[in-house]
Amino acid sequence: MRTPLIAGNWKMHKTIAEAVALTDALAVGLADLPANRQVVICPTFTALASVAARPRAGIAIGAQNVYPEVQGAYTGEIAPGMLKEIGCTYVIIGHSERRQLFGETDAMVARKAAAVLDAGMTPIVCVGETRAERESGQAENIVLGQVKAGLSALSNRLSEIVIAYEPVWAIGTGLTATSADAQAMHAAIRGELRSVGGNQADTVRIQYGGSVKPDNVDELMAQPDIDGALVGGAALVAESFIRIAKFVK
Repeated sequence: MRTPLIAGNWKMHKTIAEAVALTDALAVGLADLPANRQVVICPTFTALASVAARPRAGIAIGAQNVYPEVQGAYTGEIAPGMLKEIGCTYVIIGHSERRQLFGETDAMVARKAAAVLDAGMTPIVCVGETRAERESGQAENIVLGQVKAGLSALSNRLSEIVIAYEPVWAIGTGLTATSADAQAMHAAIRGELRSVGGNQADTVRIQYGGSVKPDNVDELMAQPDIDGALVGGAALVAESFIRIAKFVK
């Protein structure tokens, strides 16, 4: 059995005070979270230490990015060990915004994933296609290519990795892949993982990301290959994120 993982990506939102207030609200609302699922929240770098210091009722802490070196002259970057020291156990890698806005390549995603694993944390490796790629019939080729390029060098460690399928056209747009379309892509990803790492593929959690909301999470989570959600905007509102984390399957 794969334990579903609900992750909140707060992106560039919330001051330290706001982040602490949201964390406190989540800790209350998720105190009775069913044991058969896990939750992680990913604040901005400036709020990580303050959030990590709060009582969190089992809510894990993750970062939104990392640089794949132990230390060095990399102005503006942050090392895996620094995140680990704060209390992070997850790191989002290769989010579509990092790929599109900051030019991250599959090769860089692979380096970051390896660095996060080496630091004793779990990478959430994001993959996904643009609307143009989907409309041209290239969605599966694009996504599976990202999976292979990002994870082939880690074929013996796949069970330690989380993948998030996030169709770029559904992020922040209000559009969501149908549950059937999402399941089809998740199944294809698992098939690619099987070609990379054999039976480990059956243990890898594959999240869906892209306008996940309280009113669509139950249907998404009912699909056999969807093992959680990477939540954006709805993760910024305590009531919405609590309902998503308490999905009914």
